[in-house]
Amino acid sequence: MKSIRVVTLVVGLTIAVFPQDLPKPAEGDYRIANFHFRSGETLPELNLHYRTYGKPVTDAVGHVTNAVMILHSTSGSGQQFTTPQFAGVLFGPGQLLDVSRYYIILPDAIGMGGSSKPSEGLHAKFPHYDYDDMVEAQHRLLTEHLKVDHLRLLMGTSMGCMHSWIWIETYPDFMDAAMPLACLPVQIAGRNRMMRKMIIDAIRTDPTYKNGDYTGAPARMKNAMDIFFIMSSSPLQLQKNYRTRDQADAYLDQYLKNRTASMDANDLLYAFDASRNYDPSGKLDQIKASVMFVNSADDVINPPELGIAEEEIKKVKKGRFVLLPISDQTRGHGTYGFPAIWKQYLAELLAESQR
Repeated sequence: MKSIRVVTLVVGLTIAVFPQDLPKPAEGDYRIANFHFRSGETLPELNLHYRTYGKPVTDAVGHVTNAVMILHSTSGSGQQFTTPQFAGVLFGPGQLLDVSRYYIILPDAIGMGGSSKPSEGLHAKFPHYDYDDMVEAQHRLLTEHLKVDHLRLLMGTSMGCMHSWIWIETYPDFMDAAMPLACLPVQIAGRNRMMRKMIIDAIRTDPTYKNGDYTGAPARMKNAMDIFFIMSSSPLQLQKNYRTRDQADAYLDQYLKNRTASMDANDLLYAFDASRNYDPSGKLDQIKASVMFVNSADDVINPPELGIAEEEIKKVKKGRFVLLPISDQTRGHGTYGFPAIWKQYLAELLAESQR
């Protein structure tokens, strides 16, 4: 693979989904006793929830050969990859990650989805996990519970993108290929860090937060959601879909109502605080896997004008960077959720990393 490739053209894009062809994923839980966090805290029992499609295939010596793990975004869960626009484009018959051929693993990260999280009772007494803790737990889920000792492919979106960089550095021989989408492989600083601190401070300094022991949603949860919305949304799509003031107001009101009702303040605070120690930049030259790194030009969280992705990918021996241009199909930071836009690069990665 070449060290860098910046792509600035996407043509002939058709989004087609076939959800009727997909089975429902199997779901399960793995409970780890006395999980030790890097903060020095311990949880007597850590539960990791997960979903899977397909079945593992092993070679003559018992190594799994067809496992694919996909890691989700901040405050999300593995369920986000079961939607028609994602699963219907990648997991169906004859598609790139056809579940009749691949064993797809979709874990819920610590603090999110069906996995152990502050809102289950400990509130602000829940251990202060970070990204390294989350990756270790995912590794233990694979090796101890699912008996997966190798990944054909590792993918991750947003927070999962950052987890992917930690994975391929921490366990460099564990996967053939990796596709991080929508992040940067450097310490979170600048506006990205400021955005996270705004969200954390909005919640933590709210008088109704009560040190995490609130009885109703803290009043400033709305402020946190406002910030999250602006940073993760797409101006082009919002202008196209909500062309009048009344339409825009109605959409925002409904969005905030839904998000604040479904989101716990401690869970959100912990999720953003978990990125505090993230910085894979020092070990990029030690990565062994083939890497296809993809960002979108309309991603406000990781804007292309920073020039960071182009420089950092040069350190990855078998790495390539793809910059998707703004189009009618891109969705800002959320472009990662529409593989019809970037699946051609996944196809290239799978072909180039074939053993």
